Amino acid sequence: MKIVVDMNLSPDWVEVLEQAGWETVHWSMVGDMRATDEVIMSWERQIGCIVLKHDLDFGILLALTQAESPSVIQVRAQDVLSKVLGSRMVKILKDHQSSIEKGALLTVDEGKARVRILPFT
Repeated sequence: MKIVVDMNLSPDWVEVLEQAGWETVHWSMVGDMRATDEVIMSWERQIGCIVLKHDLDFGILLALTQAESPSVIQVRAQDVLSKVLGSRMVKILKDHQSSIEKGALLTVDEGKARVRILPFT
């Protein structure tokens, strides 16, 4: 599983996710920091990776376009630092890895995680 951490999250997430065994990169290392969500989504679809984000934009794009990829992990918590959520996020990703690899929107907040399989119907 390849993960791209979006600009709205700290690059510190890269180390946490790599230590859990996933190939991970921060968007600032591979793409234009001013790229639109459509450009980022297209690139991620071509590369076959999953995006970790802190906003709702990709979820909305997935719904509007009925896309089957890329998978998106939305962090909807107040404190999104990897040192706060890292171990919980790793457990959730391992628990839902097969769904994420097939195409899903995984929303994680302080109390729960919810998976929606793509495309949305």
